[in-house]
Amino acid sequence: MAEKTALGRDIQKLKKAKNAVILAHNYQTEEVQLIADFIGDSLELSRKAAVVKQDLIVFAGVKFMAETAKILSPQKRVWLPRLDAGCPMADMITVEELRTLKSRHAGAMVVSYVNSSVEIKAESDVCCTSANAVSVVRRVDGDKVIFVPDQNLGSYVQKMVPEKQIVLFEGYCYVHNRIKKWEVEEMKRLHPTAKIVAHPEVRMEILDLADQILSTSGMLAYVRSSPNEEFIVLTEQGLIQRIKRENPEKYFFPAFTPKICQNMKKTSLSDIYDSLTEEKFEITIAPGIREKAFRALQEMIKYD
Repeated sequence: MAEKTALGRDIQKLKKAKNAVILAHNYQTEEVQLIADFIGDSLELSRKAAVVKQDLIVFAGVKFMAETAKILSPQKRVWLPRLDAGCPMADMITVEELRTLKSRHAGAMVVSYVNSSVEIKAESDVCCTSANAVSVVRRVDGDKVIFVPDQNLGSYVQKMVPEKQIVLFEGYCYVHNRIKKWEVEEMKRLHPTAKIVAHPEVRMEILDLADQILSTSGMLAYVRSSPNEEFIVLTEQGLIQRIKRENPEKYFFPAFTPKICQNMKKTSLSDIYDSLTEEKFEITIAPGIREKAFRALQEMIKYD
């Protein structure tokens, strides 16, 4: 257990002294997950940050996640242990590109995946998660929706909501996009009784092979309650490690080889220790941008 090491004990002492809480995303390394007070998906953790009594949030994740925590908890201090821990998909779209899409498709509602920068959220009408994207798009006003930045999630939503026209941006998660059809087929050949559980950030040809299409939190709930004993889990390896840890009586397999997000794996226990001791790196957001992004997140609740 990470907290039983000398560094882990030092982190626990600093956390108490500074009235801090440590949040770790499902894709973090196991040692970081084990030192955290809460583990979860990005929005789940940001909502947790808003209700915990601590006034300092150390977010072991990537930048857009720490930004989301700050959007929902402007009165709290939010630190990102590694400033270079970004999300390539979130960075694929710029404000200028989104504004161009809006000008080309006047009147279309803009739905931005929560895996986006605060500036993109501020330019959006409503946000969504991988768990509620279908519900949000189905229920927003109008027959046309601009969906950014993930084209794979957007394509899945289009399949589920054929009555609306969805304008996609060509962004993607490089980790989920790396999963190939032959890999899934080979794992199914090796484990014929296993259920295939896929994150909707994978490509459509992969989703077509899945028994269940679920967000990370949805995967956790599904495998816990399922009577099945074997699962092929199509997402980042960090979540598979957590699932194995919490369901030791069952068997879980990646898509042939483990799929790793290098950005998520940048944060170490030393980074968390340094963040607490040196008070770095604090997330700040201009009030006007935060207010617009907050409205897009709040709007999501109406359609969730």
